[in-house]
Amino acid sequence: MTSTEYDPRELLAQTGIGVLATIRSSGLPQLSPVTHHYDRATDSIYVSMTDGRAKTRNLRRDPRAALEVTGPDGYTWATAEGEVSLIGPGTDPYGPEVEALVDYYRKAAGEHPDWDEYRSVMVSDRRVLMVMRVTHVYGAKLR
Repeated sequence: MTSTEYDPRELLAQTGIGVLATIRSSGLPQLSPVTHHYDRATDSIYVSMTDGRAKTRNLRRDPRAALEVTGPDGYTWATAEGEVSLIGPGTDPYGPEVEALVDYYRKAAGEHPDWDEYRSVMVSDRRVLMVMRVTHVYGAKLR
């Protein structure tokens, strides 16, 4: 790739909000706006979600997903596809499921002002960490 070619992974890394597509039992897509973190080193996308919601139920049934992000100009976009694993929900604020969510938060947003509160909310909200191993990325810079 030359320096003038578009790298859609760069947009995944720069953009923290996207649209996650999962597959409903009917086969139709279910779309959800999400906050994500893309880790270039592992080529993985992380999303915190609540257990029991449509996207979580869909991913437990069919672990395939896609995430689409759009650049601020509206003419640059990237889509990542891959297989998903779900971690959690946890029942122990200091258990491995919540530790995974703490690690996600640190990578995506930095330090939390009150980690005890964060841990408690992750348990009470039945939060789950989605990890998508990216298998295919495509996109374009139209202008």
